[in-house]
Amino acid sequence: MENLNDRWLRLAGVPLIAIVSNFIFYQPDNDARHISRWVALVMSLLECVLIWEVARLGIIRARRHFPKLSQTTQRILEQMAWFTLTTLVQRLAFMYFYDVTTFWGYPMSARAYWLSVLIPFLFTVPLATIYEARYLYRQWWTTYYEAEQLKKQALQSQLDSLKAQINPHFLFNSLSTLSSLVTENPKQAERFIEELALVYRYVLQTNEQPLTSLDSELQFIRAYFHLLQMRFGRSVELDIAVDSRYYSFLIAPLTLQLLVENAVKHNAALPNRPLLIRVFIETNHRLCVWNSVRKKLNVVPSNRTGLANITAKYQLMGQPAVLIEQTDESFQVMIPLIQETRYDHSHH
Repeated sequence: MENLNDRWLRLAGVPLIAIVSNFIFYQPDNDARHISRWVALVMSLLECVLIWEVARLGIIRARRHFPKLSQTTQRILEQMAWFTLTTLVQRLAFMYFYDVTTFWGYPMSARAYWLSVLIPFLFTVPLATIYEARYLYRQWWTTYYEAEQLKKQALQSQLDSLKAQINPHFLFNSLSTLSSLVTENPKQAERFIEELALVYRYVLQTNEQPLTSLDSELQFIRAYFHLLQMRFGRSVELDIAVDSRYYSFLIAPLTLQLLVENAVKHNAALPNRPLLIRVFIETNHRLCVWNSVRKKLNVVPSNRTGLANITAKYQLMGQPAVLIEQTDESFQVMIPLIQETRYDHSHH
């Protein structure tokens, strides 16, 4: 059973309602028939415990069926239906028992039946409101907290993506490669500069945008991969097999860069056994980034921050989950592609 954390509410509420109910229902005739207020109070206490506990079951049941904040209306309607039905059945059953057995020493009037059914709603409705208000507050706070966390992760992702390109290590490697090319192959050095400029321009232009076109992202990753090949030669290979009809779909910028960088960072790359990276479209409009797995002898520690940031971005935008599949031979990440019309519609 779900823990409602209502121990003190029950310990204080049940006796209080029992006393108030006893005050309302206790008849002057009871004294004449020597039925003490203590007996009436005990019976009132038993009835209140039953009504409260059955009402709690309805609250738990409704929360299990409709747990989300967006399902508040359905949850409240189910609780109302439960309270109405169970209260009617319980109160009519008790009154019928008292009537048939003349428990109190006199038959129950029609007015007593009506009061017995209606008055409990004066207690159950406010109590249900208290339970639901507490639940809604916790749901709202949880949703708000998660949204704030995702925003922080998204901002951190942007920062990490930018740092990945402009950190001193990357810049040092790029300039070292450029330095050797200037004397050995001036034309290739010129192309390297162009690719490097394209990489930096793309990073600075798209880093603040939530989405970019797949076409732009693929152009960028080709430029970025060319820089990698300048350093690693034929030790790394990139195969992009994406039909042009998908170019207009949207993707979180720098997603491919993070995945390609992770592949190069964590796997050995040799000319006779190159690291293979493939980018292709799978079913359900998912972009797959696949790479062969050949662990380095000196394992680079990983906290999977890059993957966590990519996952957080898509979760923040309300998109399908990023899927990850790993075997001893390969590592694959499946990114949902977003249609521009659907994204615009969901964010207006």
